[in-house]
Amino acid sequence: MRTTATIYMLTGISIGTIMVTSSNSWMLAWLGLELNSFAILPLISKTKHPRSIEAATKYFLTQSTASCLILFASTINAWQTGTWTITQMPDKLPSTLMLIALTMKMGAAPMHLWLPEVMQGTTLLTSLLISTWQKIAPMVLIFTTSNHLSSNITLIMGLLSTYLGGWGGMNQTHLRKMMAFSSIANMGWTLMTLTSEPKMSMINIMTYMLLTTPTFILLAQTSTKTLQDMTTMWTTSPTSSITLTFLLLSMAGLPPLTGFMPKLLILNELISQNMTAISIATTMASLLSLIFYLRISYLTSLLNTPSSSTSTTKWRQNMNNLKMTQMAPTAVMSTTALPTLYL
Repeated sequence: MRTTATIYMLTGISIGTIMVTSSNSWMLAWLGLELNSFAILPLISKTKHPRSIEAATKYFLTQSTASCLILFASTINAWQTGTWTITQMPDKLPSTLMLIALTMKMGAAPMHLWLPEVMQGTTLLTSLLISTWQKIAPMVLIFTTSNHLSSNITLIMGLLSTYLGGWGGMNQTHLRKMMAFSSIANMGWTLMTLTSEPKMSMINIMTYMLLTTPTFILLAQTSTKTLQDMTTMWTTSPTSSITLTFLLLSMAGLPPLTGFMPKLLILNELISQNMTAISIATTMASLLSLIFYLRISYLTSLLNTPSSSTSTTKWRQNMNNLKMTQMAPTAVMSTTALPTLYL
């Protein structure tokens, strides 16, 4: 029964995203966003714990506020232009309100405070859905309206997201909160080139999803939730420990790993647009995120000697080899896809 309900919820999430990506009207896109938000609420609150109910409530209130703002902005635009078409939003007021609402749905600064709390209150796999799949529909709408958005506002929100995401993740010990602040920082990189080169922003967000998916799956497979758990991961699976280290370094943007590719392209675009100061500030903000990525990598693979544990602990569970094999192609692409930049 529980499996059937989960399938229904995942189907609702998929249908909502498909409705948004294939619609040309703000009303149909709004309905898709609502279906997407309501379908994931049971998945957030399915754990029998007050923290999950709190997370579901925060998610519902935030998404409802953003949906009301989307409906308000689209109504103003329809009043001014006489159409509900997504691509026709010439006035600054509705386009700015729409940008604020969509970034609130994705968890970008300064409307980001709900994301760490919601991801901390739910399971790792549901957190994976929130940080990856739930960003597709709002990102498609932002990409569609990118030519009407203010470049100054997107740059300010991008810088705020990169700095607040880096600072927020430095003092965290829970991996779900740390990954939430990583998502906020990555949204900042996405917003930096949203108006000048929106295709590059889409490449960045898709690369982030490619990096995040195997990372969350590895954390779920090894039941790793805190930094203290990372110190015992080697005794569970040395292969998973090494793979997770490379994934984290790739998310940090270190060459020659895959995560370096979108950051290099974004910095190159900023410099070509005569925004050298902004590109330097963005690079400095990435150093903040690099700190907690390196801290996790240090705890995962460098702190402990590569030896097996002599005691029977709760971390020495049996790994599902089938799932680990299915995840292997994604993990390889997340770490070795940098040469595609030169193709």
